[in-house]
Amino acid sequence: MGQGQLSFDGVSCRRGGRMLFEHLSFSLGPGDAAIVSGPNGIGKSSLLRLAAGLLPCAGGAIQRAGRIALADESLALDRQLPLAEALRFWAVIDGGSVDEALIAVSLDHLAQVPVRMLSTGQRKRATLARVVASHAEIWLLDEPGNGLDTASLEALSRAIAAHRARGGIVLAASHQPLGIEGAQEIRLEAAR
Repeated sequence: MGQGQLSFDGVSCRRGGRMLFEHLSFSLGPGDAAIVSGPNGIGKSSLLRLAAGLLPCAGGAIQRAGRIALADESLALDRQLPLAEALRFWAVIDGGSVDEALIAVSLDHLAQVPVRMLSTGQRKRATLARVVASHAEIWLLDEPGNGLDTASLEALSRAIAAHRARGGIVLAASHQPLGIEGAQEIRLEAAR
């Protein structure tokens, strides 16, 4: 895995004509993690989209080095294909391993099940498998624990720890504890 880097320097975010947050600064390097918290509507998902380069900053600058994988509410998998085949699309693009990704999120036994047949929790784990299969240096995870049972949360925690041990970076937005040891906390407050 390459050397990833993600830095926000005085970043502000405006959505729908409203300033969500201002002057946010933090830096993440290889093996680092941060958890973004705050009330609904404060800009946690927008922060992740800024980090991914999908939204422009209203102020400040973002520096990125390394490939980025975003897991948000979008499944981004062909619902008609068996799960392994749908993941293979992304693994081929990114050079990852489908089998490894399915095992990491405990979905290997469902590899041949069409994506449309997966439960809510299984779809969430499939989205996380897509991120694992990407071999991206930077993982951006939007509410990754939503819809997961206890065993799946533990699998998520192990996948995050393994990614960080390989020098990966994790930036997660969450309302619930994710068991990410030593993670920075980024608490968003309403812009003044």
